[in-house]
Amino acid sequence: MKDLTSSDADALIADLGQKARAAAAVLAEASPERKHAALIGAAEAILKAEDAILDANILDMHHAEEKGLSPAMLDRLKLDPARIRAMAEGLRSVAAQEDPVGKVLAEWDRPNGLNIRRVATPLGVIGVIYESRPNVTADAAALALKAGNAVILRGGSESLNSATAIHEALVTGLKQAGLPEAAVQMVPTRDREAVAAMLRAQEFIDVIVPRGGKGLVGLVQKEARVPVFAHLEGICHVYADRDADLDKARRVVLNAKTRRTGICGAAECLLIDWQFYTKHGPVLVQDLLDAGVEVRAEGELAKLPGTVPAEPSDFGQEFLDKIIAVKLVDGVEEAIAHIRRHGSGHTESILTENDATAERFFKGLDSAILMRNASTQFADGGEFGMGAEIGIATGKMHARGPVGAEQLTSFKYLVTGDGTIRP
Repeated sequence: MKDLTSSDADALIADLGQKARAAAAVLAEASPERKHAALIGAAEAILKAEDAILDANILDMHHAEEKGLSPAMLDRLKLDPARIRAMAEGLRSVAAQEDPVGKVLAEWDRPNGLNIRRVATPLGVIGVIYESRPNVTADAAALALKAGNAVILRGGSESLNSATAIHEALVTGLKQAGLPEAAVQMVPTRDREAVAAMLRAQEFIDVIVPRGGKGLVGLVQKEARVPVFAHLEGICHVYADRDADLDKARRVVLNAKTRRTGICGAAECLLIDWQFYTKHGPVLVQDLLDAGVEVRAEGELAKLPGTVPAEPSDFGQEFLDKIIAVKLVDGVEEAIAHIRRHGSGHTESILTENDATAERFFKGLDSAILMRNASTQFADGGEFGMGAEIGIATGKMHARGPVGAEQLTSFKYLVTGDGTIRP
């Protein structure tokens, strides 16, 4: 399906939306056991379809290479048997979690005789717009289903074949559990007009979750008429404090940057306290250089052999590559000020053995995730025990940090009286 007109795209999304609304009504009342069965069935179907999914991914990789995608984007797109097993394990992990729907969040009695309960309820229909990573297809579907929501998925054009193959396995799980196939739907086109149609489909979609680069998220935030869970860039910082343990710092900095450079939890800026540098020298920078990282350094650090002089724009840049900006700072207050100025509110880590300094760092910053003596690469719903995530929300309303099943619920008030009237 190509070259959609605006009206064609609206009609396509309306059709998907109507089916999703009907499916959401069923899911809202589905038992935990039935949702569990659908997720377990989907996990088994993904493993059985491994060859078909890998064949589809080869087509996507070939198409992406022809388009000239960066190595980091190609890494996000690529599937292998281990990543397929991880997808299946993610589905099983979500299935094993406590069902969030119907959970009593608070309960109290009023002097007027009313009993009031605040109870978790599904959001309804979720639209997920994402780039590159085909595993998001499984993660988003699993979390939406667990929370009793229908989901409309619009994957990146480069991952359409892989996402479609994964979607077929998810539908198998739904069928086996007796749940509507329309609970999880894929937008069957690469045409960007379909994205625009999703963003204006208030009648059918309750919330949009964008997962991708700055361009995608910016477009969604600018154009959406539907509420958005914002997932901005992962401009993640690591600050090596003067009281950092050297061995811990070396391990964490290297892992935060190099474990996987193309994910939003990868460190993009290293701040080093002057006293740490005076005591230990350029060891952190040298470790990065030895690992093949391009180090864009400012000031005194730019004199180190092998580094590249940093431009002002390198601070506040999401490289998603083997590149990092580094800078010396004079204490935690200067580190906090730098992160406030250049960060995206995603994830920051402090390396220190000083409890008071760590507490100051935690209080002084308002990023969605703050860490101490741990790699920013742990900014992941699976690592948080959520089984998977639909994204890292960097906004301040409703959901923040990893968005799991619990974050894909709202709530309603259930009020019980006994012929109670208001005077």
